[in-house]
Amino acid sequence: MELFNSVESNVKSYCRTFPEVFHKAKGAKLFNESGEEYIDFFAGAGALNYGHNNGYIKERLINYIQSDAITHGLDMYTKAKREFIQKFVDSILTPRDLNYKLQFCGPTGTNAVEAALKLARKVKKRTNIFSFMGAFHGMSMGSLAATSGIGSRQGAGVPLDNVTFIPYPVGCMGNIDTIQYIETILTDDHSGIEKPAAIIVETTQAEGGINVTSVEWLRSLSELCNKHDILLICDDIQVGCGRTGEFFSFERAGIVPDMVVLSKSISGYGLPMSLLLLKPELDIWTPGEHNGTFRGNQMAFVAATAALEYRENTNMDKGTKEREEFIKNFLNERIKPLHKDFDIRGIGMIWGIDFSLLGGEKSSKEIVTRCFDNNLIIERAGREDVVVKIMPPLNIEMDVLEEGCKILEKSIIEFLSNSEYGIAIESKIEETV
Repeated sequence: MELFNSVESNVKSYCRTFPEVFHKAKGAKLFNESGEEYIDFFAGAGALNYGHNNGYIKERLINYIQSDAITHGLDMYTKAKREFIQKFVDSILTPRDLNYKLQFCGPTGTNAVEAALKLARKVKKRTNIFSFMGAFHGMSMGSLAATSGIGSRQGAGVPLDNVTFIPYPVGCMGNIDTIQYIETILTDDHSGIEKPAAIIVETTQAEGGINVTSVEWLRSLSELCNKHDILLICDDIQVGCGRTGEFFSFERAGIVPDMVVLSKSISGYGLPMSLLLLKPELDIWTPGEHNGTFRGNQMAFVAATAALEYRENTNMDKGTKEREEFIKNFLNERIKPLHKDFDIRGIGMIWGIDFSLLGGEKSSKEIVTRCFDNNLIIERAGREDVVVKIMPPLNIEMDVLEEGCKILEKSIIEFLSNSEYGIAIESKIEETV
């Protein structure tokens, strides 16, 4: 660790939670240099929905590289891009009756968010954006302005303007009728808040603490945007690509956002790629008005095409829902009874255990540390990081999923047995793993 600690910047974060040197990975498991095995309930922060080194995708990628096909293409026409576009249209857009144009952005999600916000302002000729408390949309200046966490915002060094934050309907201020609140802002000539070009929303806040909105609220938000001529942008970077049970997280509500932002698992293999979907009438860009050197990641196109095939070949949505049922039942039947103050919530294969009433950040941090000591990689989210976030690869084997859940249970029992928040229940530990 000495080399990393002495040379690498202090900005590093995840390695502080998981202080181990990893060397190999396969499926839902990582291996350190000595071969020790860890179950992965983190999935590259949502970038590895298909697992580490997915065999189907890897074979396609290797064949492409060995053929000396083009690897860097800016936004030139290439065979790899054409095949991805055709597959995405045929497998994702057409079956859902969605008519979107595709804009290939820079290599990370924040760049696609930047593109969406820039285009919304250009189309509507308004400067303001509505975002939600608890939102995370990226770390570059425009997307950071729409991100609510003070810890992230403090790194900007300049004022982050032209965004108004609205209470989210779930979580810290979930008792507020946010739709009526927005309606009041828009119709009150003394609200002091400018009408926005767009409202950007995560249908489930991931970094915000696994806050899942209702179908009814999403429909009301969509109707409000239509009524007031405001664009609706859905940020599906972390909870899209099947994470919530369907490819797009908004499908359950039957709405059609004006723009959709994808990244992380769209590439299928953890390769850098981001994508903005936009309704055709919004495509008023001039050539090169939003560009980037690496918006043509050919290997990501190849992997993304293979990933869409893999989804179909394995009936992934069905498998995700089966695993969702297992996780939900395990958390409610095995974890929740351990303490009356646990709040468990989630959808698809993203779930959280909220420790707000059980020691908060100190407790959640100890749980994650104990999990790592027990060979489970799991992260935290939410205000003050009080939510332990469960987010394994979507195709994790059922026995590995069960083993990981048992490690989580064991770690929580260990914590409760040695803290002021629970009674001595060591006898249960041996039953869990």
